[in-house]
Amino acid sequence: MTRPTKIMLFLCNWGPHAAFLSLQDDKRDIPEEVLMLRVPCTGRVDRSLLIKAFAMGADGVALVGCAPGTCRYGTGTRTAARNTQDTGKILDLMGIGQERLRSATFLPEQADELLDFLHAFLDDIKKMGPTTITTLATAPAPSAPATLPREEVAALIARYDIHACQDCGKCSSACPLALVGKPFSARGIATAVINHDLYQSAVQENVWSCLTCGLCYERCPSAVDFPAFIKDLRHLYRKQSIQGDEAHGGFLHSLMRSMASTEMVPNRWRNLPEELQIDQQSPVLFYGGCAPYFDIFFGKHLDVQTEKILFDAIRLLNFFDVSPRLLTDERCCGHDLLWSGEQKHFGQVARLNVERLNALGITTMITACPECYMTFKTTYPSQGLELNFEVLHLYDFLEREIDRGAVEFAALDQAVTFQDSCRLCRLEGRAELPRQLLSRLQPTRFTEMRESGSAAMCCGNTAWMGCDAYSKAMQVKRLQQARETGAELLITACPKCQIHLRCAMQDPFRGDELRMEMLDLTSVIAKTIRWK
Repeated sequence: MTRPTKIMLFLCNWGPHAAFLSLQDDKRDIPEEVLMLRVPCTGRVDRSLLIKAFAMGADGVALVGCAPGTCRYGTGTRTAARNTQDTGKILDLMGIGQERLRSATFLPEQADELLDFLHAFLDDIKKMGPTTITTLATAPAPSAPATLPREEVAALIARYDIHACQDCGKCSSACPLALVGKPFSARGIATAVINHDLYQSAVQENVWSCLTCGLCYERCPSAVDFPAFIKDLRHLYRKQSIQGDEAHGGFLHSLMRSMASTEMVPNRWRNLPEELQIDQQSPVLFYGGCAPYFDIFFGKHLDVQTEKILFDAIRLLNFFDVSPRLLTDERCCGHDLLWSGEQKHFGQVARLNVERLNALGITTMITACPECYMTFKTTYPSQGLELNFEVLHLYDFLEREIDRGAVEFAALDQAVTFQDSCRLCRLEGRAELPRQLLSRLQPTRFTEMRESGSAAMCCGNTAWMGCDAYSKAMQVKRLQQARETGAELLITACPKCQIHLRCAMQDPFRGDELRMEMLDLTSVIAKTIRWK
């Protein structure tokens, strides 16, 4: 049975709402499929709300505001047009299609024109049919239960041997959040779990704020795997409808939840430069990750270009005579869903990925994203999801091929330093891998920051949860450490590090003292590598 068509109408409180009221007063035939939500200004309806409407079941979304020049707030009409354009690009990447999102403007006296718009939009949506998003976001319960299930809490304590915590404080003395002044304590969370005090607001705040960066695990004398413990504790919270603070209005979580829909067919790799060599029959697959979504969402404000990392990765594969296969319907790996406690949606995404990838007949999958690498290499097998091919990080491939060939690197006329990825460096225990490649470069000088390698400081956020002033303080501190080395170029190994650190550089008061050039290690290698 086909479900009814649903259209979400975000309607500006001023001009167009007056037109809508006229339609209601005159009992005109406003389509019953249209759910109207009155908003102060369409400029306030950001991209996260537009995507969330689709994630919660809308087949079409209309953003209807004031005619140009009549916005009470000056920039609302322009902002709405920009948000519609950006969200449309995201919808195209998701395979939903930007034609399901429309923006329009009306004056108070244009009731007939507004009605014609609504009917025409409904007719178009009905022709397209329902969206392919079948896994919808669930709203939190209105109130939390009195207690978490004791048997599940006890199982969590046993699984991670929380009683082994010696209350020594080494976790707190290493935690980047605690060191910038946040009242955060890993051992405090452990004690709260043992005492079943998980409903204290301070405990909940700490659980959702944890970076899961692994520094506490690195220092713990009892080897309590605190990041994995937090991951499962967040899942327990979500089961009881205790929600954390999803950064950026939940935009990225809505996007990732939508990827759990079986019928969704993403539309990736449309911006691929023509000079890159691709072979869709190759036994080697290159897996890109979420960089294109990041660039659309963050690009206008942060000048983020993380998709360039993917293109440079393919250039390097081509350099070594590998023309990789690309998956045009590539989904998210599910990393952020899992680490924000959404095990149900992660499991759905993971199973869809395993089924699709195992059917390709490839022998090797290469990725430049440390989170994709860890998720496919380690997390999937730990969840009983077996892949029938080898998973390689691009750095492994490069190190192997450079060892084999007569390769050299052009001089890099800059002093450089390096920002580690938490996932590759600590959770995968491979801090040496990027440094092997860094040692091959020819900068004027390479200087490690004060905290580097297995002791490296996180960029300030993980799984898009709990971004706050303390996150920004961490980013500022890390950039200050980078500048202290005298480096002109900060080399990164994760697209999220670029996003978060570049965000801190936008500080209107301290931007000049923090700003510095950033490039991913993949791009630096692609820029300088050559045959002898």
